[in-house]
Amino acid sequence: MVTGELRPQVDKVWDAFWSGGIANPVEVIEQITYLLFIRRLDELHTLAEKKAARTGQPIENPVFPEGLDDTARTPRPYNDLRWSVFTNYSPSEMFDVVAEYVFPFLRRLGAEGSSYARNMKDARFTIPTPALLTKVVDLLADIPMDDRDTKGDIYEYMLKKLATSGTNGQFRTARHVIQLMVDLTEPRIDDRIIDPAVGTAGFLVAAEEYLRDHHEDAWTDATFRAHFNNEMFTGYDSDAAMARIASMNMLLHGVENPTIERADSLSEGHPSEGVYSLVLANPPFAGSLDDETVAKDLQKAVKTRKTELLFLVLMIKLLKNGGRAAVIVPEGVLFGSSNAHKAVRKMLVEDQKLDAVIKLPSGTFKPYTGVSTAILLFTKTSSGGTDKVWFYDVRADGFTLDDKRTPIDATDYPDIVARWRSVTAGGSADAHTLAGGGAADAHPFADRVAADGGVPRSPEHTRPRTAQSFLVPKQEIVDNAYDLSLNRYKELEIEEVEHRSPTEILNELDALEVEIQAGLARLREMLA
Repeated sequence: MVTGELRPQVDKVWDAFWSGGIANPVEVIEQITYLLFIRRLDELHTLAEKKAARTGQPIENPVFPEGLDDTARTPRPYNDLRWSVFTNYSPSEMFDVVAEYVFPFLRRLGAEGSSYARNMKDARFTIPTPALLTKVVDLLADIPMDDRDTKGDIYEYMLKKLATSGTNGQFRTARHVIQLMVDLTEPRIDDRIIDPAVGTAGFLVAAEEYLRDHHEDAWTDATFRAHFNNEMFTGYDSDAAMARIASMNMLLHGVENPTIERADSLSEGHPSEGVYSLVLANPPFAGSLDDETVAKDLQKAVKTRKTELLFLVLMIKLLKNGGRAAVIVPEGVLFGSSNAHKAVRKMLVEDQKLDAVIKLPSGTFKPYTGVSTAILLFTKTSSGGTDKVWFYDVRADGFTLDDKRTPIDATDYPDIVARWRSVTAGGSADAHTLAGGGAADAHPFADRVAADGGVPRSPEHTRPRTAQSFLVPKQEIVDNAYDLSLNRYKELEIEEVEHRSPTEILNELDALEVEIQAGLARLREMLA
């Protein structure tokens, strides 16, 4: 959350753009992102210089090479393109350097043919005057950007200002929700991860950070580094500005050549099928699409124009067998009565392995929308495998559930992860077996499985339906027309209260009536 001194700093930058004649909020965000990106590139180059000076070795892969940039009419040293250099120029010279050198340099920065190069080819410097550029640069210089959480908070705060947020899906999923989904799916070093509605790449960045935090030894392996920097991360977004922001965001987080494409994931030519092992996404779920724009294979799988259902079908197609998904869906997906709703739910339960339904509080995505949502966890098997589905009723997520979303102490998130890992002590191993896995790939929680037939020692298997989490057998879900709403299976705990008999109550009322009449008689005597 952007709080304290940071909020007014960001507001000042935003107001400067508006007063300077740039009123499109997406354009404002994009121009701010470019400038923060340029600043961060300089910081990374400075760190590389310090390391080289300390080790006595030349800089590896310098951001700003030595020599002259001769792509413009007048050659200029690459060093002049650094934030720490051009921000000390006069307003007019700084404006010329950014427009004629820095932005062309940004467009050339990615490897030839890379998705970064494709996204950045249309990057344009649209700040109209040297005075506005100078003002914005001065304001941005005061905003700390070293902390990854701060960068995410600033993006989230700026995206709240989008006038269209909540109707076209252009808003950032809160970082704590993203982190929960990443913690539940536990990204692995051999994963290929995709977000088919990537936005600013929040899910991919969180997955990248999880790998850095939990697999430190992997970075000594050249094969893993090549995988990490190339095919490990993929994202699609239909908005060109979001694709550019996502590309810059991933590069800033040390992923050299991810696949970030500007494309509609639901149209013909959507991402390759059956190659990904992890899907993390919060796809847009507002509105319907025209039949002409939807890929024929998706329409063949389920006849609908609703984006939330089409994205679920797409995710199943994207995953390879054994692949897993964590996706946010509107609650209507869980109990919708249309043929399409039932078909998609049946697909998850019967054809794949539906693992969990985590009901989120109705205020989770305020102020964008008050729609109730849930997280679905499932594993692709193409041969069924759903045995019991784990349900969790989230009541607190660390923030108030009003439009302000103020931080509070109460949160169920650590409990969700702990209980889920208890469930997967046996469940994930079973799913892996269904997907054709072997003993060499045993689940990390396999040592917690009891010896008696592989039944996990998890309290989730014995929790009553009145609890915050519980397991529901597949057959019960089938018998309820594949309804996945938590309230369908949750039992209300009714406290028994022993009431007095009606006769006793009536006798008490009679006694009170006698007292009242006696009191009235005494009052009349006093007034006589």
